[in-house]
Amino acid sequence: MSAAFAVCNQSFDVVNVAVGQYEDTDFVTRGWWTVGPNQCANVVREALQARYIYVFAQDVFGNEILQGTKSMCIAPKRFVIRGERDCLVRGYLDADYLEVDTQETERWTLFLAPPP
Repeated sequence: MSAAFAVCNQSFDVVNVAVGQYEDTDFVTRGWWTVGPNQCANVVREALQARYIYVFAQDVFGNEILQGTKSMCIAPKRFVIRGERDCLVRGYLDADYLEVDTQETERWTLFLAPPP
């Protein structure tokens, strides 16, 4: 089965990716996928259930790659976090995720372009 949501890195640097989506009644963020230059990572393997997927990406130096506006949680190491509020109080970090409209398709690929 092919990926339901893939992130492809078209930049010249390795990027680390986290994703968020609604699962049942909770919002869940997951990370990290390390994606090398000109490579893709399957970050959601099942057919998409939610129209919107949220993506946070940063390079290996900690610089954000995407200009997101939806504040949700991340952690320094691999994580699965339920809920998107009160990140700092719960011991996580705040990050601005980009909202990706998958247009209710079952599969989607997001391409990360190199900075201008």
